[in-house]
Amino acid sequence: MCVELAPPIDLVLPDHVTSGADAAALAAIDDPAITLAIWQRPSPLDAPDLTDWQTIRFAGPAQAVEAQLAMRLGGAGPDWHDVLARDVGRLAALFATLSGEDRVEVRLERITGNGCWKFHADYVALRLICTYSGQATQWLPLGADADTPPRTLAAGDVGLFKGRALAGDRAIIHRSPPIADSGEGRLLLVIDAEWQDRD
Repeated sequence: MCVELAPPIDLVLPDHVTSGADAAALAAIDDPAITLAIWQRPSPLDAPDLTDWQTIRFAGPAQAVEAQLAMRLGGAGPDWHDVLARDVGRLAALFATLSGEDRVEVRLERITGNGCWKFHADYVALRLICTYSGQATQWLPLGADADTPPRTLAAGDVGLFKGRALAGDRAIIHRSPPIADSGEGRLLLVIDAEWQDRD
């Protein structure tokens, strides 16, 4: 007699989180019950050298993100710069489609400390987060207590997070992984709708 075993508890997603193996998984964020949609994929970058990386941040039309990023990275960089620009451009276009926003804010930074190490919800409607290298974003199921171990995205995964502006007190709780003093680094992409109240 064959007995099916239940999957490990850390592989079972709560009802408000969904995931899939292609970009279409992100469209589930339109469901009012879903607060985090995850596209599970390998990172398109293979151990990039981030030694001289400087934070890149800009706003503009989503369809122009690839060209804007390629210009900022410069034409004489390593091959992975081209891969990164194409991927960020694709993710910006996906975010624009799913959020209904034509203009986006893009932030690409190398993180070697704890970043936003406290669990929190963002004061945005939607936020796209992808860690290209290093440990990725941690999140908690709704109603988790202080003893609940966090769940973790993998490097390359694309997470579409609902913030307080859209989900109120059901917004997804998450944090940067605490890596201070570990010698580790992360390359993090964050895409938001363009801020309207910038100085």
